[in-house]
Amino acid sequence: MTLRAIRASALALAAMTSTPTPTHAAERFLALGDSYTIGEGVAPAERWPVQLAARLRAEGIAIADPEIVATTGWTTDELSAAMDQATFAPPYALVTLLIGVNNQYRGRALANYREEFAALLARAIALAGERTQRVIVVSIPDWGVTGFARDQQRDPHRIAIEIDAFNATAREIARSRGVAFVDVTGLSRDAGDAADMLVADRLHPSGVQYARWTGAILDAAQQALVRARR
Repeated sequence: MTLRAIRASALALAAMTSTPTPTHAAERFLALGDSYTIGEGVAPAERWPVQLAARLRAEGIAIADPEIVATTGWTTDELSAAMDQATFAPPYALVTLLIGVNNQYRGRALANYREEFAALLARAIALAGERTQRVIVVSIPDWGVTGFARDQQRDPHRIAIEIDAFNATAREIARSRGVAFVDVTGLSRDAGDAADMLVADRLHPSGVQYARWTGAILDAAQQALVRARR
């Protein structure tokens, strides 16, 4: 797909989000994470959870706009602390979890990530009514390919190795709990530091790149919502 086609697709998705959210028997969606989930630098309609809800509605699934618990810079423990203070109304029909890039960025130990990620996933499952089929883990993208990393003179090879290790841990834990794991890391690497794929900070994804992530997550979300009705 050309960049022009990708851009057009992203704009179409943003337009979808202007359609009123269905109110009749709409499924509820909770998105947990950090800057990638809150969409640092993009308009609310371009965040991938919002794009995902729009795509699901376009497929005939009545789902509300996502409740998002995410802030730029959060690590696993900071997300957990924020969840302690948040008000939830479980069970949710869909819960997504994307967390860990700031653990890697700050040089935190993989063993610490394993412990805290496992605890967060357990909480996500609980918020989904203990139904693991309602939960999706999304992989950590590779920020080492961006202009920001280059400007900071960071080693992209080392970042890639560490990101892969964190993702392997998240994948292992997700699969051990019977939770779907969606890999968007390859898409982030393919996007690189192309102007259309990043916002002005040359680090965070643009709505165009989030549209690509949404396409990768869509099938797992559809399956989760179909299973949730059983």
